[in-house]
Amino acid sequence: MDAFLETIPDERRRAEARLLIDLMTEVTGQAPELWPANIVGFGKYHYKYDSGREGDTIAVGFAPRKAQTVVYVTGYLDNYADLLERLGPHTHGKGCLYLKRVADIDTGVLREIVARSYRNAAPA
Repeated sequence: MDAFLETIPDERRRAEARLLIDLMTEVTGQAPELWPANIVGFGKYHYKYDSGREGDTIAVGFAPRKAQTVVYVTGYLDNYADLLERLGPHTHGKGCLYLKRVADIDTGVLREIVARSYRNAAPA
């Protein structure tokens, strides 16, 4: 994981990645694993759609991108509405949060989001 972190050119983004690795490791009890597209994942779960498509993906994780850090959760963010209103500055898609600066959010609330995502993931 250290080798991956060293590839992040921005020092602030690199420090945020270390903070998120520590937070997610503590909350999930899982070691970080590098997934494709430079996603750092914690735990995994098996999904199966009504269409028959299925696979394995992370239970929770993040990707340090150039413009922001993307946090991936299990399920849709509608299931986290009660926490998102307390998180602090962010935007989101259906299943991911976009954080411009991790220092600007409430990491206690992020812990709750990570814990809920991990709990909601069915074991793979």
